[in-house]
Amino acid sequence: QVQLAESGGGLVQAGGSLRLSCAASGRTFSPYSMGWFRQAPGKEREYVARITWSTGNTYYGDSVKGRFTISRDSAKNTVYLQMNSLKPEDTAVYYCASRATPASNGFGSWGQGTQVTVSS
Repeated sequence: QVQLAESGGGLVQAGGSLRLSCAASGRTFSPYSMGWFRQAPGKEREYVARITWSTGNTYYGDSVKGRFTISRDSAKNTVYLQMNSLKPEDTAVYYCASRATPASNGFGSWGQGTQVTVSS
């Protein structure tokens, strides 16, 4: 069972940057893809970005495109989310998740989340 642990959240002013990390533990870690999601109070969980582990191909939600960058370090079993030009509406708990195979029913393993708060 993959265990995921996010870090790097915090309080930042609008226009600032943060870098989130998600470290995976387990005997072997070779997912099909890794993703970042977020959930703001009173709102549904929102897809942010994902990366195909083997190829490094990246995909983004419309609300973060051009501002956020997802990347991975295979040697460290870690995925990152670089967040620039942050806006108050980016405030949320951010979760990383892994999808084991292309045939998997979505993202099956989730971290506990890290809070990101953007002040205006």
